[in-house]
This record gives sequence, structure tokens and C-alpha cells, in this order.
Amino acid sequence: MSRVSRWRVEFRGLVRRRRVQIALSIRITVAALTALVLAQLLELPLPLWAVITAVIVTQLSVGRSLKASFDYLVGTLGGAVYGGAVTVIIPHANEIALLVVLAVVVGPLAFIATIKPRFSAAPITGIIVLLLPQLTHSSAIASASDRIIEVALGGITGAVVSVILFPSNAHPLVIEAAARTLNQMARALEALLAGLTKSLDVESLHRIQDGIGHALVQMNEVGAEAEHERAAGLAIGPDTGPLLRMLLRLRHDLVMIGRAAASPLPEPCRSRLETPLWQIGAAVTDYLRASAAALQAHRPPPALDAADAALNAYAAEMAALRRVGLTRNLSVEEVERLFALGFALQQIRNNLTDLERCVAERAGDGATKEDPCTPAMRLSPSPTSSAAPGIKPYRSAGAVSRTNSCNDDRAIAAPD
Repeated sequence: MSRVSRWRVEFRGLVRRRRVQIALSIRITVAALTALVLAQLLELPLPLWAVITAVIVTQLSVGRSLKASFDYLVGTLGGAVYGGAVTVIIPHANEIALLVVLAVVVGPLAFIATIKPRFSAAPITGIIVLLLPQLTHSSAIASASDRIIEVALGGITGAVVSVILFPSNAHPLVIEAAARTLNQMARALEALLAGLTKSLDVESLHRIQDGIGHALVQMNEVGAEAEHERAAGLAIGPDTGPLLRMLLRLRHDLVMIGRAAASPLPEPCRSRLETPLWQIGAAVTDYLRASAAALQAHRPPPALDAADAALNAYAAEMAALRRVGLTRNLSVEEVERLFALGFALQQIRNNLTDLERCVAERAGDGATKEDPCTPAMRLSPSPTSSAAPGIKPYRSAGAVSRTNSCNDDRAIAAPD
């Protein structure tokens, strides 16, 4: 292969890997050029503000661009109205008076911006409305109105370009973030369950947990952008709220297991539960990873049978421990840890059912679009299974029934 051919292949690979970033850079460039042309055609006094606004509001996704445009316009309008009113009402013929008026303009607007971030542009706009007439020798009213027109032009231009040119919807970004989070949760769960039978690497676990928290924060932001697109009629698809809330509940389950795994389980429970816990770790982590892949590929959810069987095996082993009285000699702290572990595994079972429904809805095969945080379809308890402390046996996927809450914890009991 010649050097030119190799460069061509590398360039195509770079374009494929960075297509989202390249599309964003093209949109920003086109928005800036379009805003400048329109400002010159309209003979606006300072086309600079139209161009800057167009660049600021042109974001990675359409939803983010719409939100940025609206927030910037609201902040600009508020700053222009307040700054113009103060400039007209309070005389500032000398430097001392100008400093006083500047403080009166900036102080309240900055305070409002700290409470309502959408008004972050208001202090800048107020300063421009106050000081720009000193340079252009125009009136404060004219300065405020020009500023509003310039920002409105730039904001509308950026939003329109984001919708028309290489539009990037936020819904695929939500799914990518959810898949990354599920993979991180699978790694964390594997490490946590291993820590119940041997020493836990706390530092590495903290890094994993922090990564999950960061991923959930990002997903929450992207989810808000997706809902802006849905509200504007620019995107279709399932509501992203149930998926985010399900992931938050899974995160809480991992936190509970982490507290139970602060030190290995006491003997003889440790040796008896080591194999069931390993089976849970293998089955549930495989399910989380398979669900992440199914989300990205728009496939139906994977089967829950292996995870259900592993959780029922743990329940059976805990029942056997109770029958022989091995839990009676444990300390209060050790009993509390077993209770917390069983409670967390119960919640994981419920949330895996919610995950199954979210993946099915994403694939277009969901029978319902009900929010998992409302009364939802649950796997029904098997009448033939023996209950164990902290975990409730279920039939495998198929039979379902209604419950009155998202997390039906009434069947959970502490070890004897």
C-alpha cells in the first residue's frame, strides 16, 4: 500500500470516529457565517454579537441547541430591559456615578444568575447596555434594543442551523450513555460480590463508583436535551425518564452492596454463600452487559433466566443456613450486613425487570410504556419456592402481576 493510500485509509477512519465532532464544527462554522451575512443585510450596528450568539447556541445535539438558544435569549432580554431601565433612570455623568450605576446593574443580575443559570447572559448584557453608549454615543434604549435584535438573530440562526444541517438528536446519546453506565455497573457489581468472600480493593471500587456517578450525571443532562427535542416535536421515541430512574435505583443497590462488602462475610456463611454469590455475579453482570449491547443495537432484551436462577440459588442456600441455625450465633452487625445484602439483591431483581422493559421498549417490542416508578409489571413470586431472608424467589420471565409500588419490599425479612 502506498503512502497516499495509507493516509486515505487513516483519514477515512478518523472521519468515522469523529463524525459527530466534525458535524458540530461544520454546523458552528455555517451558523457563524449565516449570522454575519444576515446581520450585514439587516445593517445591525454590531454584527459581532449575532455571530457570537450563533456560535454559543450551536451545540452537540438539537435539544441542547434549543435549550441554549432559549436560555440565552431569556438572559439577554432580562439583562437588556433591566440594564436599560437603570441606565435611563440613574444619571451617570461622571466616573463615580458610572461606577455606582455599574454596581447597581451587575449586582442584582449576577445574584439572579447564580439562582437561575438560564440568566447567566443577563449581567454581560446589562454591562454592554450601560457601557456601549459611552463608545458609540447612542442612547441606552437604542443600545438595549440593538442588543436584543442581534442576540435574537444569532440565537434563531444557531437553532435553525442545528435543526437543518447534520442534525444530531440527543436520544442516541442517551442510549450510548446508558450502555456505558450498565457496563460500569457490571464491573462494580463483580468487584463488590467478590469482596463479600475476600478482601476488597476499596480504591479501585471508589473509582468505579465515581465513574458511575459521573456517567449518570451526564446521562441526566443528555436526557433533558432529549426531552426538549420531544417537546418541540423534533424527535420521536420512548421517554428517557424511566431508563434514567432505573439506572439510579441500580446505583443505589450497588451502594448498599458496597456497605455490606466492607469486610468479608463471617464464617461459616462465607464458605456456604461463596458459590451462590459467584453465580449471581456472573449471571447478573452478563445480563447487564447484554442489555447494554441490546440497547445500542435496538434488539429485544436478553433472557433473565440465568440471573433469576442464580438469585433463587442464593435464596435457597440462605434458607438452608437458617434451617441449621448458622445465623443464630452471628453478631448484630453481621446480621445487619446479611439483611442489607439480601435487601439489595431483592432490589436488583426488581430493577432487572424494569431494565428488561426499558430495553424491550427501546427495541419496539415493549408491551407497555408505563413508568417503572409507578405501579408496574413485576415477576410473580413462585408458590413452590422457599422464601429466604432478604430475597424473594420469583418465577422466570413470563408470569407477571401488579404490585402497589416500584420496589415491593414487604416479603423481605431479616435473618434469624
